[in-house]
Formats: sequence, C-alpha cells, structure tokens
Amino acid sequence: MTDRADILTKVREAFKVALDIPPQLVTMESSASDIPAWDSVSHLSLASELEQAFNISLDVDELIEMENVREIVRIIEMKLSQKALT
Repeated sequence: MTDRADILTKVREAFKVALDIPPQLVTMESSASDIPAWDSVSHLSLASELEQAFNISLDVDELIEMENVREIVRIIEMKLSQKALT
C-alpha cells in the first residue's frame, strides 16, 4: 500500500503539471487560497492529473471536498484503500 509521503510526492507532481507550481511549494497545509493559480479551471486539470497519477476516478463530491492538499491526500488514501479491497 502507498504511504502518505508517496501520495504527497505524486500530488506535488500533479500540481507541477497542472498548475506549473514548483513541487516544494506544495505542502499538506496548502489550500486554494494560498495558491493563486489554483482556480476552478485549474482544479479540473489537477483532478485529471491526480486520476491519471493514481489510476483512480474522482466523483463530483470528492472534487468539491478537495479544497486543500490535506483533503486531497485523504481522498486519495481512501480511494487507494478501496481499490486494494477489490
């Protein structure tokens, strides 16, 4: 199973690709209000990158909950654990 540090590394990479943000600027405490490039349009690009990086599918409720990096990591952990059970 993937640990939180591995997930955060991939999340940082997704931010780099989707929002052109240096990965080291993305922390567990980062939120949309901290990152000017993180708007509603880039949020969809970010979600797409995350789906590809983790081979998961995010639903609308999860997209809405993804207001900060901590929530993104939590949702991905949940998705990966569900996937491991199937």
